[in-house]
Amino acid sequence: MVNAAEIEALKQDLQAEALRLGFAACGIASAREDPLTAVRLEQWLGEGSHGAMEWMETRAAHRRSPQGLWPEAQSVIALGMSYAPAQDPLALAGQPDRARISVYAQGKDYHDVVKKALKALARWLVAEAARRGLGEQGVKVFVDTAPVMEKPLGQAAGLGWQGKHTNLVSRTHGSWLFLGAIFTTIGFAADAAEEDHCGSCNACQSACPTNAFPAPYRLDARRCISYLTIEHKGPVPLEFRTALGNRIYGCDDCLAVCPWNKFAEEAAAMRAFVPRAELVAPRLAELLALDDAGFRTLFSGSPIKRIGRNRFVRNCLYAAGNSGDAGLLPQLEALAGDPDPVVADAARWALEQLP
Repeated sequence: MVNAAEIEALKQDLQAEALRLGFAACGIASAREDPLTAVRLEQWLGEGSHGAMEWMETRAAHRRSPQGLWPEAQSVIALGMSYAPAQDPLALAGQPDRARISVYAQGKDYHDVVKKALKALARWLVAEAARRGLGEQGVKVFVDTAPVMEKPLGQAAGLGWQGKHTNLVSRTHGSWLFLGAIFTTIGFAADAAEEDHCGSCNACQSACPTNAFPAPYRLDARRCISYLTIEHKGPVPLEFRTALGNRIYGCDDCLAVCPWNKFAEEAAAMRAFVPRAELVAPRLAELLALDDAGFRTLFSGSPIKRIGRNRFVRNCLYAAGNSGDAGLLPQLEALAGDPDPVVADAARWALEQLP
């Protein structure tokens, strides 16, 4: 017979342990399918809004619900780890000689940091369940690389709500949460889902440089700067190159303008997410000079490393073209002969933009 009181006590202790391990938010959601979430996923994929992210479509059946991925799962422990920045993410908008890197990528790779904490919490949970006479329980941990819909699960677990920019917003932590999940065979009582608190605000919609939001709560990834600079492999379409400005990896604009961020506290306690000095405001000239070895060295332990030198330099070349800095011309001329045709194309475009 299931000991409901023991499971509830375990849940309370679980949340305390999550905070001890560095998570800022922890809640419980059911592992069963949410029909509305599944329908929205199908609509988004049907419209082609996922762009070239084929894995979103090929594993859609698993992505629909936690039990679609792991039928034995009964509960989802949704977790958030804050990376709230100390500085204004938009501060470099007026410094075209500098490159803008998304806040989340300026420190250590969050995949590694969050997954390490998830594994520690999962080990604790399995041991505690056994100690309390709840038997041998199963767990699986996920952070961003599996077909898991972390944002809807985060809302269902009460961590926050999916704002009009489609990202999770917390009344306590604003828009700055890394999300992770632990699927478990333990039947925890689900927490109350968070309600939408966006109201009439449309700051995130208005801030988008490429009009990537066809409507509130809908994102067309094909127009999103984060997608274009990270996931998109070929030349960025001409219509978006100027709008990239000096953004070379990701974009924080829709997150940074959210009024709920005034409640977020700097994530200084998580030392792993403290920005590396060389990534806060790097000079474009120095980044354009990177060869493959230099790129790997500079971005060791960073999520930026996964896009490779060529795509990274491609992004830097678009920023160079938008900089108005004629001092970059010699580097652009050299890169116009780069062996990678996408890099060479970006260099030629940048040369055409500069006086």
